[in-house]
Amino acid sequence: METTDLKNMITIYSEATPNPDTMKFVLNRLLLPNDTADFPDAASASDSPLASELFNNFDYVRGVFIMNNFVTITKVDHADWYELIPAMKEFIKKYVEDEKAIINVRVDGLTEEEDTEVVRKIKELLDTHVKPAVEMDGGAISFKSFDHGIVTVSLKGSCSGCPSSTITLKAGIEGLLKRMVPEVSEVIADAD
Repeated sequence: METTDLKNMITIYSEATPNPDTMKFVLNRLLLPNDTADFPDAASASDSPLASELFNNFDYVRGVFIMNNFVTITKVDHADWYELIPAMKEFIKKYVEDEKAIINVRVDGLTEEEDTEVVRKIKELLDTHVKPAVEMDGGAISFKSFDHGIVTVSLKGSCSGCPSSTITLKAGIEGLLKRMVPEVSEVIADAD
């Protein structure tokens, strides 16, 4: 009787996101702990063997976002997730089982700068209240700047181009920050 090493077994499942063009593929392995990698097109994927292979092997892949234990894939408009999910799950599972490289270099090498008390409050609220919800939907949000009452954030993964991201940004995030940090007058998304 053959025994399977359950501890090393890779499992993967797909999860819908609020953006109908993106799907989140969640694994039981950390792919990119404590970091994010966003590849909005094939040309930007040179630092990620996984993202490069997804773009090269599947012509319907329009974007790849990698974080913690999941990969969020953005598809072209005319493709149907019902047909794509099995192939994506199989490919990603085999890729991880083969222990291939996910990222060649650190993508977000931002240095931490001295923050004002207001910026510290904004970052703390984003980290504790906003990030977990955004990550559950297959995306990421990061603080970019605070200038004259305007908070600029970066949206990645399924949040980038999501039809409901504007509502989430204005009604949810902006509302929260304005209530908790009176110095905030507006929240905008960086167009990077």
